[in-house]
Amino acid sequence: MNHSLNRIMALAAAFAALVSCNFLDQNENTYQTSDYQFSCFDNVKRVCSHVYSYLDVDTEWSWSTQNCATDDAVYAWESNGIKTYYNGTWSPRNTINDRFSHYYAGIAQANYFLENAPDDFPETQYLQDYKDRMQQLRNFPYEVRFLRAWYHFELMRRYGDIVIMDHSVAPAEVNSLVPSDFHTVTEWIVGELDAIIPELPVSYSEFVTGRTNRVTRGAAMAFKARALLYDASPLHNPQGDKERYRKAAEAAKQVLDSGWYTLAKEQKINNFNAKGYIFGVIRSASNGLESSNFPMGVEGGNSGTCPSQNLAEAFDLLDGTPFDWDKPEHRAIALDPSKRDPRFGETFYMDGSLFKGVPLEMWEGGQNALPKKGATPTSYYLKKNLVEETSFVTGNAISYPHIYPIIRYAEMYLIYAEALYLATGDASFKGSLGGVNYTLSPLEALNAVRERAGVGALQSSPDFLAAVQKENRVEFAFENHRFWDTRRWMIQAGDTDIYGLKIVRDSQSGEISYTKQLVQTRVWEDKYYLYPYSDAERYKNPNLQLNPGW
Repeated sequence: MNHSLNRIMALAAAFAALVSCNFLDQNENTYQTSDYQFSCFDNVKRVCSHVYSYLDVDTEWSWSTQNCATDDAVYAWESNGIKTYYNGTWSPRNTINDRFSHYYAGIAQANYFLENAPDDFPETQYLQDYKDRMQQLRNFPYEVRFLRAWYHFELMRRYGDIVIMDHSVAPAEVNSLVPSDFHTVTEWIVGELDAIIPELPVSYSEFVTGRTNRVTRGAAMAFKARALLYDASPLHNPQGDKERYRKAAEAAKQVLDSGWYTLAKEQKINNFNAKGYIFGVIRSASNGLESSNFPMGVEGGNSGTCPSQNLAEAFDLLDGTPFDWDKPEHRAIALDPSKRDPRFGETFYMDGSLFKGVPLEMWEGGQNALPKKGATPTSYYLKKNLVEETSFVTGNAISYPHIYPIIRYAEMYLIYAEALYLATGDASFKGSLGGVNYTLSPLEALNAVRERAGVGALQSSPDFLAAVQKENRVEFAFENHRFWDTRRWMIQAGDTDIYGLKIVRDSQSGEISYTKQLVQTRVWEDKYYLYPYSDAERYKNPNLQLNPGW
């Protein structure tokens, strides 16, 4: 086990202690009044930590991912509900990933905290750790305002127009509130972030007791850049207002110029100490992600998320040449990760990949392949995000915590590249724009990410936006980006025809051959760009209108 996993276990134990209790299931309950919940520092800290507990990761559907609803992956088992996204059954009556109540509950808890939390406990001034407690106490509201803004963002990228809840609302009033449009909500989020950015710490190393995985100044700045980019994207900016892109580029530049993070060759996932880690979620030790995604045929493996050939072909050759299945010389090295973008081998288990030292057999009839029930239909298994050291051996079972990055530093380079290019129309642009001097071109920003990955630089591109989109797809595969990116770009959910490989092994010679084959054809309608409000929520509040097409 590597050293970062040891560190994760310690961090997750500390974080779980903050958020796992049922100290606060609602604003006030029969057993605890608001006076009690805010009566001492430890109680206030618990309430604040409870607001963090609404942060979500992409593991809702039996540990599958939303990437299975894009052209990046297929789910191995027919019974999984994620297929509602693309089998034509999605509707206001048959919703999926309906997080409306979840995120508004988080927002309500944030408002409750902000309206009740004290800024001092003077009666404790003689305690030895009084100074540290007050330092934390006065930082809590800025953390909570970030989380409140984040939960609004989660709602608006699903539903588009949403109700801004910036204060507690009486039950009689809540179902008469009117949604604001996406741009208005973005402006409110940016206003909140601008207010808290100067107040948040760059890190918590200055805090006497230290803090684990809390909101930082860099997290708020990076969130601002992402929110502005979504607002500038075609789904929410059909008129193509370049000023919105300029604002997103400037916000990303501020993070790049901060000097707080670096693009380092490092373990990007499950590594709290990664130099490019900005914000994320820590989950305590478990093996659910592994049991639902380890290859069939290995101890404890049950398959699940299976990357597609569509995604595999997005990874370039090592020298930066785009992979082309129609070229025999490319097909010959398709499954050789040493000759591909190194991120290919970090993301995929493929035929011949070592799993705990044993080569995987993806050829038909092999140990990890069809016709074994539940085996991958694409001839690939997911590797990224999983902890291979997880053990299911009876008497020696071992589970590990997981760290899911929500925001990484590389994203700021790609936001910068996309936004500055679309603001200027020039991938080589350097100079002054809106009173800001840009010394890094969009192309150089994109190539900084590629250089860190160890793949050849992009020299030029006739379609630079497509190059940025592909780089996002590769860099953030299975990090809950592709599902939302394809929507904001309005490119459906990628391709509707999903491909895999059929791998055959000659029983006499042992020679392996593979062909590309169609695995799924999916339903797409443009109404899927935004979620529908459920019939149940619209019945309670008629001001919640159905999005176009629903």
